[in-house]
Amino acid sequence: MTKHVIAILLSFYSLTLFSQIKGKIIDSQTGVAIPNVSIVSFDDSKSYSNSEGLFEIKEKGTYTFEHLGYLKITRTIASENYLIIQMTLKPSELNEVIIDANHIPKALKKSVTTTNILTKKDIEIGNDINIAQVLNRTPGLYMQSGALNTNRLTIRGIGSRNLFGTSKIRAYFKDIPLTNGSGETNIEDFELNTISQINISKGATSSIYGAGLGGTIQLTPTNANLNETSGNSEFAFGSFGLFKSTLNFNHGTSKHSFRGVYSNTNSDGYRDNNNYDRQTFTLASNHFINERNELTFLGSYVDLKAFIPSSINEDTFINNPSAAAFTWRQSQGFEDSQRGIFGVTWNHTYKSDLKQVTSVFTSFRNGYEPRPFNILDENTFAYGIRSRLLGNIQLFEKPLNYTFGGEYFKDNYKSKTFENLYQDFPPGTGSVQGNQLSNFEEDRNYYNLFFEVNYELSNKTTLVVGLNYNQTSYDLDDRFPVSVSNPDQSGIFNFDGIFSPKIGLSYLASKNINIYSSISQGFSPISLEETLLPDGRINTDLEPETGWNYEIGTRGTLLNSKLQFSIALYRLDVRNLLVARRTAQDQFIGINAGQTLHDGLELDLSSNLIDKEKFKLNAFFNYSLNNYKFEDFVDGDNDFSGNDLTGVPSDILNAGLDFNSKIGVYGTINFQYVGQQPITDSNSLYSDSYNLTNIKIGFQKSISEKLKLNVFYGLDNVFDEDYASQILINARSFGGSQPRYFYPGNPVNYYTGLNINYMF
Repeated sequence: MTKHVIAILLSFYSLTLFSQIKGKIIDSQTGVAIPNVSIVSFDDSKSYSNSEGLFEIKEKGTYTFEHLGYLKITRTIASENYLIIQMTLKPSELNEVIIDANHIPKALKKSVTTTNILTKKDIEIGNDINIAQVLNRTPGLYMQSGALNTNRLTIRGIGSRNLFGTSKIRAYFKDIPLTNGSGETNIEDFELNTISQINISKGATSSIYGAGLGGTIQLTPTNANLNETSGNSEFAFGSFGLFKSTLNFNHGTSKHSFRGVYSNTNSDGYRDNNNYDRQTFTLASNHFINERNELTFLGSYVDLKAFIPSSINEDTFINNPSAAAFTWRQSQGFEDSQRGIFGVTWNHTYKSDLKQVTSVFTSFRNGYEPRPFNILDENTFAYGIRSRLLGNIQLFEKPLNYTFGGEYFKDNYKSKTFENLYQDFPPGTGSVQGNQLSNFEEDRNYYNLFFEVNYELSNKTTLVVGLNYNQTSYDLDDRFPVSVSNPDQSGIFNFDGIFSPKIGLSYLASKNINIYSSISQGFSPISLEETLLPDGRINTDLEPETGWNYEIGTRGTLLNSKLQFSIALYRLDVRNLLVARRTAQDQFIGINAGQTLHDGLELDLSSNLIDKEKFKLNAFFNYSLNNYKFEDFVDGDNDFSGNDLTGVPSDILNAGLDFNSKIGVYGTINFQYVGQQPITDSNSLYSDSYNLTNIKIGFQKSISEKLKLNVFYGLDNVFDEDYASQILINARSFGGSQPRYFYPGNPVNYYTGLNINYMF
């Protein structure tokens, strides 16, 4: 009997002695797993997290977690439960930050794609009202902003020919597509305070995100923090009747976390008919169920009403830039929309070298937009699923990481137009809805199948191979009564399937410097509206724009890691150039008119000039040289071959300094130069180049262990530069009036506010 008791006790002691405490290490903002984290115990024994961020330690105690690109943390582990460790990135070491959260995780330094990461610090460096100011500090990217709700984004010149809004660029809110079934993208309505990181992949290089012709933008919502309950509120006001309030609440336990953000932004605007009112709600939660299963919920709702001043002619732009276009002012044109998105992501680990990530999502948008020429009433409902397997194996004793999967997306778009009878009523009445002019319903759907492989040919060289297959179709139902003047436009348009390959090499020339190159293809779908001919038929001869992207670049650090740099040279060769030929004031048809060649250089530098405990001073500089040409462009009787591509600046430069002190004073100054850009395809008219200078200063102070205050003041366009913040290319004149090319930028303007953070 005694022998049995002793055996049981020894067995129990042995199990206790050799039991392992398991956990996972993730980026606190993005949730991406961090591999190869050094874990040092109190007795100086060392272990590392694996490729999935998973780790095991032998016993309770105090441990230090350290990884390049992240702040070192020390945690006392007093429980044997499954642990989640969150690490915070260092903006000064972005080359080491892990990217591709739900695909093949790797350090940015080893990427074969020219990728920029905008961190929370980059977002907070200026005002948090307009995302254009944030994005325009990125080389190769340019967002024109005619108003808070009127923007056009281009990457390496792609999207410049879209007259209104953004197209040919794919965007995701984490895993939820923000690009609709016609290839149009809207990201400007999101509240900046809900975004922790913006990842921008430039060129037709992202096989796993649908091979968009211009590139891919991924907005990463701010993660909810574990083991923390806090509240944050911010109130700001400024020029042109600006007032903004934001409420942010976080609650987290050891395995579950929740974050909710509400914001309300109001502005009278600089121009006439420029009022803006937006409310947003964002909810996010993370649930680490066990070491094999994680769930993430994400929801966002935007309620927007924004009046539209539209573009103006040159005389008005020079003499009275605050004026709205006459017809838009008389009709009091506006946009009234509600948009919501919701997604659930399940992350399941089958075994240490194989996992699956699946996201299910849905979205809707309701819009009502009175314009001088008609009133548009539209509704969109979309849903889809995205799933992929990620794994790693050994091939010829070398590691090979892979992912393959698919994405299905479908949206139903209903649109009606009505007469706008504002001219039949006394001035000041605004828009009045009249008879119905059209009634369409579109079903738009696509699916992407993709795979990507990263194979380490040696310790220094990595080969990346990827392929995307896309199938897109539209089904149009014309519900308006058929007549001589209104032919039936119903029909089906199916694209041929498109294969988009990608191949790249990454070479570590030294510990701190990487050289990469890639060749890839992308495409841009044709919108259903562009396929319609004036007689109502669908033009089945149209081809989607396709492009080959060739680039070589280098990134890394110099001067003992004080200087971060990246340089990229690229050529983007676009075929089947799709041109919107205007046939009436509100009627366009699409034609394939030729080929464009996008040659460019992108340079990005940042440096820690002073990195002391009491004072930190950082500098940044980036430059984009854009040599974009119509290589072959014949539109009717006009041959524009050899001309500069319309709507893209010749070059863009950004430079700035930011500082932070131990006493709490901080500040930044940002200078931007934007070169001239052609307004017409004939290059007979160019916009002027311009310079903008923005500054921001503030003071932050911890009142107690739980309460922290932050007071700030900013001044944009310090030297009151007159400039056009957006250009309407190839504008036509109607009724003898001058063409309306120009959206005036804001003159000198200020904002100021208070941020209060409380830890419960």
